[in-house]
Amino acid sequence: MFILALIAFALATLPALMTMRNLKQFQPACKDPLVIDKAKADGVSVLIPARNEEASISGALQSILQSSHPEFEIIVMDDASEDRTAEVVQGFASSDPRVRLVQSAGLPQGWNGKQHACWGLASHARYDLLLFLDADVRLSSDALTRIVAEYRERQSPLISGFPRQETGTWSEQLLIPLMHYVLLGFLPIDQMRSSTQPGFAAGCGQLFLAHRDRYFEVGGHSAIAASRHDGIQLPKAFRKHGMKTDIFDATDLATCRMYQSLPQVIRGLLKNATEGIANPRLILPFSVLLLGGSVLPIVLLVISVVIGSGWMTIGLLTIATALSWYPRVAASIRFRQSWLGVLLHPLSIAWFTILQWVALVMSIFRVRTAWRGRVG
Repeated sequence: MFILALIAFALATLPALMTMRNLKQFQPACKDPLVIDKAKADGVSVLIPARNEEASISGALQSILQSSHPEFEIIVMDDASEDRTAEVVQGFASSDPRVRLVQSAGLPQGWNGKQHACWGLASHARYDLLLFLDADVRLSSDALTRIVAEYRERQSPLISGFPRQETGTWSEQLLIPLMHYVLLGFLPIDQMRSSTQPGFAAGCGQLFLAHRDRYFEVGGHSAIAASRHDGIQLPKAFRKHGMKTDIFDATDLATCRMYQSLPQVIRGLLKNATEGIANPRLILPFSVLLLGGSVLPIVLLVISVVIGSGWMTIGLLTIATALSWYPRVAASIRFRQSWLGVLLHPLSIAWFTILQWVALVMSIFRVRTAWRGRVG
């Protein structure tokens, strides 16, 4: 039992130490008054792909239009919506010239809907800075300026912000915060910043800022046409061309609620899992890291107490259990996440890991998860 306790301790220590280190690197967008003042001179094209977003697009547009940034435009592409998305956007465009509605020309063979919409939106942009934003993201009034300031500070042609993830249902509270757990627990941010290796690609598809010239140089979203996971694949496309990418904490300037129910959470996690952890090369080592670092310590601790293991074994497992919870506690405080997810962290990890294996099996049998009425 003591050997197992040592293994559990080692596996719990890795994400705990990595999170502790990364929290110092993963900082909010720039607040330097001098940089912010210079950022106000840059125009921004806010580009929103929208398919069946009638319920959320109005909130997105309202939040952006309240921006204090001097120069920006908003372009929404209606991607063959089956609801009133286009009508809602057109209402805003009729009363504010900063808003434009464009229509998708249809989804070509081999393209994912979002990637095709983003690629088309870029060609309509007026400014050099392209801010790709999901329709369920809400921005603070100073967000545009601070994102541009962060871009100036980082000097990377592509940066990505991670908004505060709003959660309502219990399934959201358990699973959505794992976005930060995986990011901070297993990605060495300092090495990511010092390298252009594609293996260090990271980002959040909800919020990307790219420079127009570099974007078209690498092929932008056309380089990842079939992908459903632009959060990883778009930074990877830039890095394959020798360009650096970066990330920042957007908790204080953007919010997003991705899903609204248990079925949406499950489909959302399954639809692009194979482009992340759920692939044959990564799923086994990540399963060991996730389950071994977050589930194994508490399971072994309970067993050790029941069978009366020695005090050294119980003490080591107690420390391992505390370490396994540290990343979730720290993230809950820093990113204002649900405490239910923290309390049930081992269950969250077990469920998340099972979903990765389900996604892999589905991919083997070529079963794709439909999303917004499409499988692409």
